Amino acid sequence: MSTPARLPEKAADTTAESPWPVRVLSLKIADYVHRMSPLWVEGQVVQLQRRANTAYLTLRDPEVDMSMSVTISVHALNALPTPLLEGARVVLQAKPTYWTRRGTLQLDARQIRPVGVGDLLVRIEILKQRLAAEGLFDSRRKKPLPFLPRLVGLVTGRASAAEHDVVENARRRWPTVRFEIRQVAVQGSHAVTEVVAALAELDAHPEVDVIVIARGGGALEELLPFSNETLLRAVDAAHTPVVSAVGHDVDTPLLDFVADRRASTPTDAGKAIVPDANGEAANTAALRARARRALASRLDTERRVLVAHYSRAVMTDPLALIAPHRQQIATLLKRATERLGTRLSHESDRIKHLGTQVRLLSPQSTLDRGYAVVTHADGRVVRGRDDVHPEELLRVLVSRGDFGVQVVGNDAVQADDLPRDHVGTETQP
Repeated sequence: MSTPARLPEKAADTTAESPWPVRVLSLKIADYVHRMSPLWVEGQVVQLQRRANTAYLTLRDPEVDMSMSVTISVHALNALPTPLLEGARVVLQAKPTYWTRRGTLQLDARQIRPVGVGDLLVRIEILKQRLAAEGLFDSRRKKPLPFLPRLVGLVTGRASAAEHDVVENARRRWPTVRFEIRQVAVQGSHAVTEVVAALAELDAHPEVDVIVIARGGGALEELLPFSNETLLRAVDAAHTPVVSAVGHDVDTPLLDFVADRRASTPTDAGKAIVPDANGEAANTAALRARARRALASRLDTERRVLVAHYSRAVMTDPLALIAPHRQQIATLLKRATERLGTRLSHESDRIKHLGTQVRLLSPQSTLDRGYAVVTHADGRVVRGRDDVHPEELLRVLVSRGDFGVQVVGNDAVQADDLPRDHVGTETQP
């Protein structure tokens, strides 16, 4: 592709048909960087090389995996109160420079100062207050440790005394305890990254029930990774309980406040994660002995209660309990029998009287005295002579049966006046 006669002035004006050559872009970047003012920057020295007059070092961000190359005069390094070592945290004043030929950015340092312990403590305290305000230290967030973990995850330094202390003390208490160990850098620029990665791996392990992060004591600068915000938030987010065993009693990295359990030393951590087998056996034996004593005492108490019951007079002669009441029972029984007889006699007389009244009031009694009930064919009762008509057939109900009659007239007549063929005629019911 041929170079256009006129190049775009701005990056936004470039196109596939009108691009910038590499040299133009490189010069543009160099010009922009050149216009930047000198600035102060903080980081951790991870590589340091001295030449005759110039020193070359790599300055790394302790929070994330980012770094830049720095050049500084050996004279500036020699002016420091103490020799500069790898791993030290520093602040330096530098001017960014861009090398167009290699396309690299670096810092040309003019002054360098070590970050003092006082400054570090102030920053740790500020972070501590911020995390406390967020609730990361709240006891309600702490997860309980398992009584007997299936597998213990251990994050510690390579071939460290801390690893030996945790493992040996745990196995002295519970010989069959198993460990899943991740050996990582526990100080320096890579410590946070490696510890966080190991923590995530063990937290995802299906059998790991507790994780111990352990290292021995050291200077404040050496323990800084365990007050790193990235690591602290990773511990807070873990699903598995985490034990902090960093340093000695006097060391208090922020990990101690975020972890679910703080152990003053790696040795203490080994004792905290598993029960004492001998102690548990002794406790079990003591509980069994106590249970046997309690059972024997209860049986003895119940036995004495039974003996006391058996020795009572009522148990030797059960009838003696009711003998004093026998006469009273007989008297009450006689009285009840007499009252029942009287009540039955009274009720019998009352029933007879009611029966007599019923019979007297019964229609049958009226019929027995010679009266009759005369009804029409449809069953209506004849109440007067005006209720009947000549030639009408009626039904007569008497004490012992009924019969039919025919009306010959509704005027008063004598018996002798009735036709002979109508007198005494019966009908079937």
